[in-house]
Amino acid sequence: MTPGTLYLVPAPLDFGCESQAPITDALPLGTLQVAASLTHWICENAKTTRAVLKRVGEVLPLAVPVQQHIITELPREVHKKGDHGPGSFDAKPLLQAALQGHNVGLISEAGMPAIADPGSSVVRAAHALGITVVPLVGPCSLLLALAASGLNGQNFAFVGYLPQDAEQRVQRIKALEALAMKTGQTQLFIETPYRNAAVWEALLKTLSPSTRLSISSGLTLATAVTRSALVKEHRAGYQQVNTMSALAAPCVFGLVTCPQ
Repeated sequence: MTPGTLYLVPAPLDFGCESQAPITDALPLGTLQVAASLTHWICENAKTTRAVLKRVGEVLPLAVPVQQHIITELPREVHKKGDHGPGSFDAKPLLQAALQGHNVGLISEAGMPAIADPGSSVVRAAHALGITVVPLVGPCSLLLALAASGLNGQNFAFVGYLPQDAEQRVQRIKALEALAMKTGQTQLFIETPYRNAAVWEALLKTLSPSTRLSISSGLTLATAVTRSALVKEHRAGYQQVNTMSALAAPCVFGLVTCPQ
């Protein structure tokens, strides 16, 4: 039997936001057509996946009703510990449907699966099993934030989350700034809303005045905010109202040393 295909299906970035944009604003027709044709899914959260499928179904007819989709959640340990490192989780058992000829969708709660979200173990397993992997077009908050920031887009790294401990967070910020100063490499990281304010305060207190710092949130939405300026300008209250509103949503932060 010919295996099915594993499709990486991006989800809109408005997960958890008070307002949602039309799904057609975030996902092109080709992506929506593939999503509507699938009946088997691997995901972070089944409830969220059903919500996305309902939105897809408002644009295109689904292959089967939402309630009949076969949705498998990644284990809780994957959410807590991640699955990006080799040997972290064996996802081959999750792909039995693909081995039986069904196309399978991998989807996260927001953005591109396996990028700053779980799912890379499923992709590795698909390659190991000889299953074709096809990424679909859709939003990726990291790249959107980088493009809008004016930071170095030729040399950049995504470093995940900063430490929760305040002292360790400061040390990590200093290390990232030193790396940016040495290499010119943009350092990107993300945070959840309830820690955004603490991270922002630590960044403004710790970074050099001449380091360029960017913050993005709500990308692809009408409420989208990107603020990019030198730290000394942020400290002086550069567009402070908009920056404060950005901190209420999931954020992508970026920094790079800047001679100007």
